[in-house]
Amino acid sequence: MSGLWQLAWASAWHRRFVLSITLASVALSAFLLASIEQIRADVREGFSQSVSGTDLIVGPRTGSTQLLLYSVFRIGQPTNNMRWDSVEALAAHRAVRWVVPISLGDSHRGFPVVGTSTAYFEHMRYGDDQALVLAQGRRFDKLFDAVIGSEVARQLGYHVGTPIVLSHGDGAFDANDHADKPFKVVGILAPTGTPVDRSVHISLQAMQTLHVDWVGGAPMPGIHVGIDQLTPELLRPTEVTAVLVGLKSRTAVFAVQRWLAEYDKEPLMAILPGVALDELWQVVGSAEKALLAITLLVAVVSFSGLVATMLAGLSERRRELAILRAVGASPRTVLALLLVEGTTLSALGVLLGWLASWAVLLAGQDAAQARWGLHVHAGWPTPNQALLMLGLMATGLLASVLPAWRAYRLSLADGLSPKA
Repeated sequence: MSGLWQLAWASAWHRRFVLSITLASVALSAFLLASIEQIRADVREGFSQSVSGTDLIVGPRTGSTQLLLYSVFRIGQPTNNMRWDSVEALAAHRAVRWVVPISLGDSHRGFPVVGTSTAYFEHMRYGDDQALVLAQGRRFDKLFDAVIGSEVARQLGYHVGTPIVLSHGDGAFDANDHADKPFKVVGILAPTGTPVDRSVHISLQAMQTLHVDWVGGAPMPGIHVGIDQLTPELLRPTEVTAVLVGLKSRTAVFAVQRWLAEYDKEPLMAILPGVALDELWQVVGSAEKALLAITLLVAVVSFSGLVATMLAGLSERRRELAILRAVGASPRTVLALLLVEGTTLSALGVLLGWLASWAVLLAGQDAAQARWGLHVHAGWPTPNQALLMLGLMATGLLASVLPAWRAYRLSLADGLSPKA
């Protein structure tokens, strides 16, 4: 067996230039498959953990997906709001540890405005239970302070101290601008890879202030409440869009859900974020399958190149193989030689591809976190990665069978007397 390996090595070294190109092609396929599978898994995990550490999302009675979309992803509009009295009753429930109210409806140059409390920065979690971190500045503590996400700052070129004007609704009309109540950016959040990056955060009192002289989505004619006219009663929130809830014990999830379903002051519902996110992924996750399919096609092309290279090389190796037969090598030895070469080339290419993927992901972890808020893992192969790598090696073995079979069928006379 050692002699066969030595013979295979000597033959491969003689054809090292051609084989190195094939090796690079196989390694590239393995690199793409390993990298895309790891990134796919990380993106899915990040999506499913867009909000982590939150046991329930509570809002007006509607569909679970709709509640998730506007409370977490800031997509769509709620059909109704939740009264502030109900928020206080929920916060007083014996099983509830904390609540984070969220009020939506305004925007700034296409980015959603989120009215919330300082508890948002304390309890909002994403990814692997990661807390929100301020890259610059501080949290809001004054009425007209605003904390913006990293994507808002990057796209609009904002920095701490920039004055901004918020708009009612989507801001399509200048008349909907709250120009009489300007805000100032006091903090910029670090990237998270979640909708937080595309949000402008203000206090609930500030959100209430913006609409204190508005009714039905429009300013009241002839009535204007100035900043100096604001009172504690006017600043008290009257309603919110949704509430993020953390419980003292997760075993109380269904009890609190039932309590909310039976709440008689207004119709409310509570959803489990993880379950709703998994349901949503079934709808939006088809792109990852298309991406994986494209990579598999790349792998097929690479191994087709492996077959073509080995078949083309047979014409040049006919004399070599015939001499081996002449000195006593059996057809099975020739068959084994070609199988060893093809399998070794495939295994080595897969190993190099995975190592390259690991190195690139490891080197790019900090950049991915800082630029996109994507936490990329680089470590031992995941079960899916291992299956893909084994599948590539098995494909390489199969790709070696046809050239090996042709070499097995070459006759001694044909090898010693090749056609011109």
